[in-house]
Amino acid sequence: MICRPVASSDLERLSALLVADPASPLTARQFQIRFDNGEYRPEWSWIAEEPGEAPAAAAIWWGNPRDVLPAALDGLFAPAPVGSASAADAEDSARVAARLLATAHETYAAAGLKHPPDFHLFLPPDWRDRPEVMSAATWRLSAARRAGLTGMLERLRYEWTPEAGVPQPAGRLTFRQEADDEVFVDLFDRTLSGTLDATSRKEAESSGSRAQAASDVAFYRERMSGQRSWWLVAETPSGEPAGFGIPSRNTAVPVVGYLGVLPDHRGHGYVDEILAEVTRVLVAEAGAKTIHADTDLENRPMAAAFDRAGYRVIGRRLVLSAR
Repeated sequence: MICRPVASSDLERLSALLVADPASPLTARQFQIRFDNGEYRPEWSWIAEEPGEAPAAAAIWWGNPRDVLPAALDGLFAPAPVGSASAADAEDSARVAARLLATAHETYAAAGLKHPPDFHLFLPPDWRDRPEVMSAATWRLSAARRAGLTGMLERLRYEWTPEAGVPQPAGRLTFRQEADDEVFVDLFDRTLSGTLDATSRKEAESSGSRAQAASDVAFYRERMSGQRSWWLVAETPSGEPAGFGIPSRNTAVPVVGYLGVLPDHRGHGYVDEILAEVTRVLVAEAGAKTIHADTDLENRPMAAAFDRAGYRVIGRRLVLSAR
């Protein structure tokens, strides 16, 4: 079995595998759009094949068009029929896909990546209750674990649309712009204390909260497509910072990038006011007709805030990582 990045002559053979199924929304058309804008690239699109045969598996990594190395694994594919595959077929798909991932991980490590890119699986909200989704997800989960992506975080995916209404200001907090990145580093750092965001908590434990805060600020400033001028500091009537919000957007839609309430101000419902202001900014400044947001499954206070603001759950994101 040969595992390798694709060449231009392979794109048609690769596209034949990119059929959306219950555990992967990526289609050949979506692949082509992102390939054309630089989010997918030949060196980030891999196939496993026996010489002279059709590809037995494919893996598609994603990155920002400015990235040198990929940031995430977006899709993993094999030709076994979804839902009707036998246990032997599923095992074969998992085995071949795991080998493909492991080979690509070695290449990315040699190029300078400290950790393999996380694998993001986009699933329906009720994925565990649907046999066809479980079938499509299980071999992918098995392949990822065999390739070293043994950590799993489950996140709720939310969506706001105009039918939910634009939240109105409650008036307890005021919001201002802040051009100094160091102010936001300090706010991120302070918010990390007691955070329920598993990714930020884990990274802060590994590198230190200040370093993680600086990394978060750099990520939203340099890697997201939202305007820096949208960032907001939330203050009490006395002028004391109570939290902050980062309205942003990815390459497709406006998003709730990040919001936080400082530890001394938690328990007063300020999260609702900050989320409402982030939503208003995205409608006013980004012309948002759709806003997406994610939060960890365990972060029930944030999930409840999205529910109260009229955001609805549209799916779940499984993040498989080597960390």
